[in-house]
Amino acid sequence: MRILVIDDDEQMRTLLRQVMEWAGYEVIEAANGREGMQKYRKQPADLVITDLIMPEQEGLETISSLKKECPALKIIAISGGGRIGPEAYLPAAQELGADRVFSKPFDVRELAETVKELLSHG
Repeated sequence: MRILVIDDDEQMRTLLRQVMEWAGYEVIEAANGREGMQKYRKQPADLVITDLIMPEQEGLETISSLKKECPALKIIAISGGGRIGPEAYLPAAQELGADRVFSKPFDVRELAETVKELLSHG
């Protein structure tokens, strides 16, 4: 099982990669939505974890593009909120097709459990 992690924050990407590798998944990283889409097209993932506020191409656009190309793809959106707080972005992410949403800071064990749950129902 392969997971694509898209986040412009390198520490967050590293944390997510470590948690997902520890849980037994192969991980690909991307620093923004545009890079994430390119990597996804080269090596499709079973699940995508994406931040919402990023330069180049933000998460909401990335979620809707991924869902258009692959409607069955599982997506988890995470947000630290930016200026207006995660509450504003996370519902929009769900409307666009995110299966689950987490606001930062989140419990990594809970995130790992959610990934396992989404992939086992796939």
